[in-house]
Amino acid sequence: MPLTAFALNCTLKRSAPQDDAALSSTDKLLDEVLAALGRHGVATAGRERITDHHVHAGVTSDEGNGDAWPMLRAQILAADIFVLGTPIWLGHPSSNAQRVLERLDAFLGETDDNDRMISLDRVALVAVVGNEDGAHHVAAELFQGLNDVGFTIPANGMTYWVGEAMHKTDYRELPHGSEQTNTATEAAAAHARTSPSFSADSLPTFVRENVPLPGPRR
Repeated sequence: MPLTAFALNCTLKRSAPQDDAALSSTDKLLDEVLAALGRHGVATAGRERITDHHVHAGVTSDEGNGDAWPMLRAQILAADIFVLGTPIWLGHPSSNAQRVLERLDAFLGETDDNDRMISLDRVALVAVVGNEDGAHHVAAELFQGLNDVGFTIPANGMTYWVGEAMHKTDYRELPHGSEQTNTATEAAAAHARTSPSFSADSLPTFVRENVPLPGPRR
């Protein structure tokens, strides 16, 4: 069975086909991460936007009354790799990203059949986009939360794109992305696939022998 990856987009935009205003740069970067994972033998288990679901505020796995989190939680736990994507707002992760971390907090009190934290042996990656500074700060916040609730963060477990300060170009407007972002995405995917959380015996030879390294991020 191949490993699988599920991506969650924390954009503030709802999906709206035929509406260009609803297009999401975070979607674009998440799709690139999933494609990079696919090149390392990881199957895509889907991508969702938090805004397309009624996810209630709270810190339990089911807040009742139509809460959509249990469905998303099941998708996260069914996958081997969880990719959390967020735009930067005022230098911080989006409010939806914070809500995801708050809902994942329930993992602290949940265990699997072996009495281990329920998210153990799963790997998390972070994808960040924005046209303002703060990508590393945002990733640090998300890494801390994801690690607290049991996910393994691999080396170079982040990819990001930040546009020129005070300009309006969005990542989704760049048809080929950017060279540095593409390199970071490939490194994140390779290191996630080769995480000690997964059996080395299951790795294809080309993955074991060709793990790219990102260039300087300045």
